[in-house]
Amino acid sequence: MALIVLVSTLSLTVEKHFCGDILVDVAIFSQSNKCGMEMAVMDSGKAIKSKGCCKDEVNIIQGQDDLLAKSMDDLEGLQKQLIVAFTHTYFQLFEDITEPEVSYQDYNPPRIIQDIQVLHETFLI
Repeated sequence: MALIVLVSTLSLTVEKHFCGDILVDVAIFSQSNKCGMEMAVMDSGKAIKSKGCCKDEVNIIQGQDDLLAKSMDDLEGLQKQLIVAFTHTYFQLFEDITEPEVSYQDYNPPRIIQDIQVLHETFLI
């Protein structure tokens, strides 16, 4: 659940660099690498960039900024019944692990007077 909240609130910036119609580089957390085709023309000591074939595209993926915590009063009747039924059945899955009371713990079996296997001549082979 925490992973879903983290992913839904994450914002990303995707930068793409195109040279003509060809995608050269895509960067998610950093700036995209340029292809080196930008042209600079020197005119009387000033650098003037001429419009080349390259273009940069920046896509910003906004995450969710506000997280709402609803109370039981905000829920509808069917939603309340579903939550109560789910929690009741969920907690019924876990039973108390206690050992039952053994009533014959102090029971002493009768003494064996004769060996019954020898008496009846029945042997397990």
